[in-house]
Amino acid sequence: MSYQVLARKWRPRSFDTLIGQDHVVRALTHALEQQRLHHAYLFTGTRGVGKTTIARILAKSLNCDTGITAKPCGVCAACTEIDAGRFVDYVEMDAASNRSVDDMAALLEKAAYAPARGRYKVYMIDEVHMLTGHAFNAMLKTLEEPPEHVKFILATTDPQKIPVTVLSRCLQFNLKQMQPDAIVRHLSAVLDAEQVEYEPAALRPISKGAAGSMRDALSLLDQAIAHGAGRLIEQDVLDMLGTVGDEHLYLVLDALIAGDGAALMALTEQMRARSVDFDQALRELAVLLHRVAMAQRVPDAITDDVERLRLAPYVAAMDAESVQLAYQIVVQGCNDLPMAPDEVTGFSMTLLRLLAFRPDTPPPLAATPRGQSAALQAPPRVARASA
Repeated sequence: MSYQVLARKWRPRSFDTLIGQDHVVRALTHALEQQRLHHAYLFTGTRGVGKTTIARILAKSLNCDTGITAKPCGVCAACTEIDAGRFVDYVEMDAASNRSVDDMAALLEKAAYAPARGRYKVYMIDEVHMLTGHAFNAMLKTLEEPPEHVKFILATTDPQKIPVTVLSRCLQFNLKQMQPDAIVRHLSAVLDAEQVEYEPAALRPISKGAAGSMRDALSLLDQAIAHGAGRLIEQDVLDMLGTVGDEHLYLVLDALIAGDGAALMALTEQMRARSVDFDQALRELAVLLHRVAMAQRVPDAITDDVERLRLAPYVAAMDAESVQLAYQIVVQGCNDLPMAPDEVTGFSMTLLRLLAFRPDTPPPLAATPRGQSAALQAPPRVARASA
């Protein structure tokens, strides 16, 4: 049997196993239990947060042999065929490649007929914002008053492009991006089930790289396992992603506090040798400075004891004003990076700017024999050589 990628193997098949979308699960569960079923649903959100997954679970809930239920059995013919993508009364259409008015007219013509096997015909239109204006107009009347045996599920990553006449005919649910901690917990469970050896610290950069998408996180996890020859090592993951580890960021702050420009340039060279994404490195440095500011002003907001302990030296060594200034410099460095001659130059210049604006404690003024400061003395005259 061929290998099945983790993103497909670990796709949730019930509302109970869906992660991070509790507000959607609660509303749909209550609607199914009370038989208050709408004829059209719109799921919005970034890629990989569960729009298609929820559509499939909802289709199973409507067509399960046990009846309309929020907990489909998962073993009947309808449930297994929907999971396998071959249930005749569940149709997934990609609006990016079937966007014309003719495509929509063909779909609506088929919708008029009764279900062949299931209780409902369920039409899932993905990336619905890609439909043409004529296609949207063609579906308006059917979308408002569809046959009783038809349910429409629309999904999009860009709801602003959907006409308000369509939005007003749908129940809209906005799916949230996954929190990094939730992604880490899920990846840990997946690795334990797959019996893959891993370092817990290796999951944090994957969760950050996924940017809120569980599907992207599982795809990166697949790539990291292959990169590490069946193991998950933090340094291997950082090298694969081209990201900078937290330890390097702390070393940047150490060098900045010490005023050590040579150490800052050495760190830049190390990052360049590892082909680090310098734009991402600056963003991560800004996040670290934000966490330092949070620990200074709102310490209770740092709930992780390990992180609080790690930040403590920087909270004590950096005053609040210098942290705010450093954050502004780093953010401006992110904006300036595309205009720099190259990323290495832009990144190192940002570090040099941090060093130049580092608040130094002025040395005590040296006393003169007359009790005046050396700074107030006139500079010594240099005698000119006679011509």
